[in-house]
Amino acid sequence: MKKERSKKYRLIQVLRILVQVVFFVLFVHLLLNAHFTGEDYIKKVEVFFHFDPLLALATFIASRVMFASFVLALITVAVTTILGRVACGWVCPMGSIQQFFSFLFKKSKLHKPKRPSGNHTAWKYFILIFILVATLLSLDLVGLLDPFSFLTRSFALAVLPVFATTGSVLTGILYKLNLTSLGDSLYQFLQNLDVNTVFLQGFFLGALFIGIILLNLVRERFWCRYLCPLGALLGLLSRWNVFKLKINADKCIDCRLCTIHCETQATPFPIGDWKSSECIYCFTCGSICPTGAITFPLRFNPAKAPQVNLSRRKLLFTSFLGILAVPFFRLSAAGKRASSKLIRPPGALPEEQFLRKCVKCGECMKVCPTNALQPVMGEAGPEGIWTPMVVPKIGYCEYYCSLCTQVCPTGAIKELTIEEKVEVKIGTSWINKNRCIPWKFGDPCIVCEEHCPVSPKAIKMIKTRVELPDGTIKTPLAPVIDTGTCIGCGICENKCPVVDKPAIYVTSIGESRSDRNQFLLDVIDETGIY
Repeated sequence: MKKERSKKYRLIQVLRILVQVVFFVLFVHLLLNAHFTGEDYIKKVEVFFHFDPLLALATFIASRVMFASFVLALITVAVTTILGRVACGWVCPMGSIQQFFSFLFKKSKLHKPKRPSGNHTAWKYFILIFILVATLLSLDLVGLLDPFSFLTRSFALAVLPVFATTGSVLTGILYKLNLTSLGDSLYQFLQNLDVNTVFLQGFFLGALFIGIILLNLVRERFWCRYLCPLGALLGLLSRWNVFKLKINADKCIDCRLCTIHCETQATPFPIGDWKSSECIYCFTCGSICPTGAITFPLRFNPAKAPQVNLSRRKLLFTSFLGILAVPFFRLSAAGKRASSKLIRPPGALPEEQFLRKCVKCGECMKVCPTNALQPVMGEAGPEGIWTPMVVPKIGYCEYYCSLCTQVCPTGAIKELTIEEKVEVKIGTSWINKNRCIPWKFGDPCIVCEEHCPVSPKAIKMIKTRVELPDGTIKTPLAPVIDTGTCIGCGICENKCPVVDKPAIYVTSIGESRSDRNQFLLDVIDETGIY
């Protein structure tokens, strides 16, 4: 009987691993498909986010608007309420990565499971409270630690670029070794992946991701135990699920293996201490129990299980910190005048609304075909960190492309058709005549005018007179900007032959989404008095 039960739970564990692999492969598949496929419109590659009830709740509270696609989050809520936190143990790709590396560290003896101590699992609940309280005051920080946002951002801006760069180096080595066929195959494979490899904070985000993985050396599934706010929310929803752990006291030998090897510190033993809100139904306890004392019977009227002890004093203190965070996160000049560098992608909502809905997932940066979208550092203030902006020195906004508007999971970037997108102004170009080749040296150059995609051209060529230091007079055609036609796509800055600091540059001024970030300050107040 003991062997049969042990075999049963081991088979369930194998099934769980297979399900995890399927969902992780699906996650990677959707992420890799967030690129230009040769067609103007792509499929719903961001669908994973729409099953996340934490993102649904936080963006709804912050923006006071419910994004229709988040109706799928109700499925996760229903499953969790009935079956417990199976989404964490069976579906979540972030959880799968944590479990995989925990397994590797245990097998390599770098981590030895031991009896947990303390109430550290409460950390994630305090993080959840902090995020939700701040969100009530329209400060949306959920994207910093939401597992789907964190993992997508890490993969899109660090993991995949490292993979693609490594593959490119390997391709070069294969060609040098005259393994042309292998080199061609690898090169074509990388081309098909179409991974952007240049990101301003790629190193930092990659280091942060590696740091989270290395925390599994301290505790198994460290992220899931102590940091994940989505896990905390699902834990609260799973309190009355129909599956409850049961230990047969007659068979139990008090070995405590179940508690020592529990992946999320749900404390199966002592009897009566098991916390359903922490259990992810990995069934490790059942598979390693030497006497088969552990079962998970189905109870339609289950008794209430013990929960994580959350100190009322700490809850109040955490709530106070959430309130206090709002003014601190907004102590920046970004609220006074728009940053000239903060060029948002086409379709971005007005800045305040955008910050309330953007979850900093990096999907738009992954899908951008020219690598133009980069993570913000300080241009939008602390609350805007890792949100997207166009950096023309790296890439430009492709004229006939609206991919970033199609993949935003929360509607922070409004979905646009190609016809709508080409009418959107995201900034304005300017010419530095002290660096422009025709204006400064009198030599011909029409690169910016040639590349300008709008019709009629936003860059005009006019004849001018340039006197050189030796007294020579030249009369070249030099560029000027038609600010009424320019949409700020940045291709002129990107293609300018003046290498270090382009002679033509783009700023955010004049953007369609803003009534304030226009060419002149409004010097008349509402009363009409100067």
